[in-house]
Amino acid sequence: MVRIKHRYLLLNILYPGSYPKDEGASHINRKKISPGLLQFHRPTPDELTPQILARAIRDQILYLYGNYGYGITSSGLNVKYLSPATSTAIIRCSRANYQVVWAALTFMTHLPELPNQSTPQTCVMQVVRVSGTIRKAEEEVIKRARAAILRARGESHSGSSSGLEAILGPSSEAIPLINQKDVQPQVVGIEDDDDDSNGDDGESGSSMDEGG
Repeated sequence: MVRIKHRYLLLNILYPGSYPKDEGASHINRKKISPGLLQFHRPTPDELTPQILARAIRDQILYLYGNYGYGITSSGLNVKYLSPATSTAIIRCSRANYQVVWAALTFMTHLPELPNQSTPQTCVMQVVRVSGTIRKAEEEVIKRARAAILRARGESHSGSSSGLEAILGPSSEAIPLINQKDVQPQVVGIEDDDDDSNGDDGESGSSMDEGG
């Protein structure tokens, strides 16, 4: 029996634009007091469900790759985890075609049409990790959430930073001198090896709720 192997794409949903006008006058006050990091990583509307996101990804694959791309990815494509509060998601797809899904996410520039929004909200789908097990993706979610909280607290005490620093971190002047050998390139983490010790791609030990 051949087991189908999967890849898990950890996704950040970023919002480079201003707060939607649908939120009323209160969004102006939040914009003034929110650090730049929180504006990019603000919560996603609760109306966005794993099913709606998965359908939007499939539609984007169909638009880019036609029926061929839709056919090779639709059966294994599933949104295993979606957190509107942190705007993060874990997408499961087949290992052989995960790059097709990744490309479709990269070209998505708006959220799907939601019931309470007049126009689709502008966003950026940022894949930050590709893992062979869902457990590794979950660990990365927790790690990045903790780091984002610390950075947001630092911005709130020191004042709002620029939008570029909100995504890339502080400027080089604020970083202490380190050995060049310790410098690692800022690339998306990709795991090539599967961890078969946890059953079906490590899903049996999953601590997050599944959706899709």
